[in-house]
Amino acid sequence: MATIVFEPMKTFTIAVIAGDGVGLEVVPQAKRVLEQIAKKHDVTFAFQDFEWGAEHFFRWGRMMPAGAIDLLQPCDAILLGAVGHPEIPDHTTLNGLLLPIRRAFDQYANVRPAYLYPGVQSPLAGPKGGDIDFVVVRENTEGEYAQVGGFVYHQQPEEIAIQTSVFTRRGIERVVRFAFELAVKRNKKKRVASVTKSNAQGYTLVLWDRVFQEVAARYPGVETESLLVDAAAMNFIRRPQSFDVVVGSNLFSDILSDISAIIVGSMGLAASANLDPLRRFPSMFEPVHGSAPDIAGKGVVNPLATILSAAMMLDHLEMAEAGREVEAAVAAVLAEGQVRTPDLGGTSSTEEVTNAVLEKLS
Repeated sequence: MATIVFEPMKTFTIAVIAGDGVGLEVVPQAKRVLEQIAKKHDVTFAFQDFEWGAEHFFRWGRMMPAGAIDLLQPCDAILLGAVGHPEIPDHTTLNGLLLPIRRAFDQYANVRPAYLYPGVQSPLAGPKGGDIDFVVVRENTEGEYAQVGGFVYHQQPEEIAIQTSVFTRRGIERVVRFAFELAVKRNKKKRVASVTKSNAQGYTLVLWDRVFQEVAARYPGVETESLLVDAAAMNFIRRPQSFDVVVGSNLFSDILSDISAIIVGSMGLAASANLDPLRRFPSMFEPVHGSAPDIAGKGVVNPLATILSAAMMLDHLEMAEAGREVEAAVAAVLAEGQVRTPDLGGTSSTEEVTNAVLEKLS
């Protein structure tokens, strides 16, 4: 008689940092979606919740504890809500939690898709559902966010502030290569646009331009374009349909990805992934929107950006089919246009939108 061997169910350990403001509302909704999709794919998610952020800062004087990185490292991925509080300077919250995690785990590729879902109205007159479909790849660990510098004569009338950008050949080459590989994988327009300001920043971004050209030579099947950041901002509005993959520095891609989020309908739809493509450390997934204190606690924040970030996490965890199912459920809800939060012109609550997604997944 043959012996039946039962394979143990795969368990993923997910670190969860809901953070501040609306992060505390959208993260539980994403967890609901993950729990439902897990049942369909015979996996489980072991969520480890870390109550770090503004309240931790008010109590202890720091955004997360000294051993935070060690607590996160064993996890398979990190799900982050939002960080920020009106009574804490933004540079304190950013440098106290988000940037240290990105750097410690070498999450050098920040990926921010921009897709205009059918049923969603763009503020631009021309594009219809599906017309805008590109990805902004942001260098995520150095550049303008390297935090090299300091103050002289601090808080005196003669005060001097020095901030130095740091661009390395290694850092540029690996994120540009990631962008080209993504363009090949997407297999759509097969175009990579590089964004700099090398006419004014004649050292750091001239190096970026040179490295971009060197990497591009290894991908003869991919069309390229080099744009100054002001021209890129204009063309995101003027011809968004022409872009496929856009790669740029930490600062420029941060700004441009907010433009890309708005032209596809709302910051409430903007997902992102902070990736260690080499999978040495956990990657982190978060909505692009902030803690939104003006609407926090009202139950009206759009959970779809966080749910779509969770779908990106599923893909990174090699559960691509599950990720596609979650995105398809979101797309179906948006296409119907019946259940939507105020940022998309509706009156539905955060929970009602999640319920609609769960219904599509059932």
